[in-house]
Amino acid sequence: MDFALNSEQRLLQDSVHRYVDKAYGFEARTALLKAGKNGSADNWGIFADNGWLMAALPQEYGGLGGSLLDTVIIAQELGRGLVLEPFLGCAVLAAQTLVAGGTPAQKIRLLPHLAEGTLRMALAYSEPNSRGMPEPVALSAEPVGQGYRLNGCKTLVLGAVDAAVFIVSATVTSVPGVTLLLVDGNSAGLRRQALRLHDETWVEELTFDNVLVDADAVLGEPGQGLSALRTGLAHGTVVLCAELIGVMEKTLEVTAEYLKVRQQFGVPIGSFQSLQHRMADMAAEMELARSSLHVALASMANDDEATRSKKLSGSKMLICRAAKFVCGQGIQLHGGIGMTEEYLVGHYYKRAIVADLQLGSSDRHEAACASALQTELRG
Repeated sequence: MDFALNSEQRLLQDSVHRYVDKAYGFEARTALLKAGKNGSADNWGIFADNGWLMAALPQEYGGLGGSLLDTVIIAQELGRGLVLEPFLGCAVLAAQTLVAGGTPAQKIRLLPHLAEGTLRMALAYSEPNSRGMPEPVALSAEPVGQGYRLNGCKTLVLGAVDAAVFIVSATVTSVPGVTLLLVDGNSAGLRRQALRLHDETWVEELTFDNVLVDADAVLGEPGQGLSALRTGLAHGTVVLCAELIGVMEKTLEVTAEYLKVRQQFGVPIGSFQSLQHRMADMAAEMELARSSLHVALASMANDDEATRSKKLSGSKMLICRAAKFVCGQGIQLHGGIGMTEEYLVGHYYKRAIVADLQLGSSDRHEAACASALQTELRG
């Protein structure tokens, strides 16, 4: 797979990079946080106007017909600015699950509005016992009349704040497999609790208490939703990894600049060999992570679902651990200032910590890799 960017992709990268540098500096982000906001509607409108929300959506449903690589380019640049808007939750996880599992009528009804930024949709799949993985699914959907009654809960739903529609994974009584359903965010019996995470982003906990939905709320067919869910999560995992590459890039840049200006004994501390070695270790970890992202992209394009799942788990594990190392070293090399809320490097570390736990922790993905290898050896 060729990872060299073509002219259009380079223009896309440049446009997102310029936006983040000029309009999403640390001061602007801090102002949003102090106002208690999960991003801003104006920024989301800019995302839509520039085509970033529709980059990888099919043209027949209002998208630009781009590839996952286009979304990765956008996410990597947004990661450099620690952008608060729910690009991952709404524009990737929910949108790609809908593309993979929805009927043509459902796609026509929803995807154009997602592309325009006028509708926010979130994927509600994670539960206390699944811990970010697609299974097990405990939320029940009991057939009643011409629809279903939902009972259960979903945790840490990315992009849920301001979402008008949820894609919810459930187990339907007497129907094997996982079923995906479209649930209105204002449904009677649906309780939504917003939670602020350690990196200042927001999620929601959803509790379903006899929530009623019509039969046409099923995304695709009953019991056939697991493949679409895994596809949506696979896209989300790759995009999250790309965001962390941007986080590491910015951390290295900020740290290198600090080492040039901070002085001890009358010389910049960047001249100390031991600190140069630590910067080299950080750069090496980042490049290994970048290579692992390329592995994930190639797997998305070429492999079957089982092989793809194993490789994505490996990439998620390696990249998240690399991000925690690089950002942690960034704090160490800044000394005391790196520990303050008023300085940006600590916020990159917070993002790396939270990202490690999203879409399945690195430990969970390591266990998944081990299980896959054991299955291969037994076979």
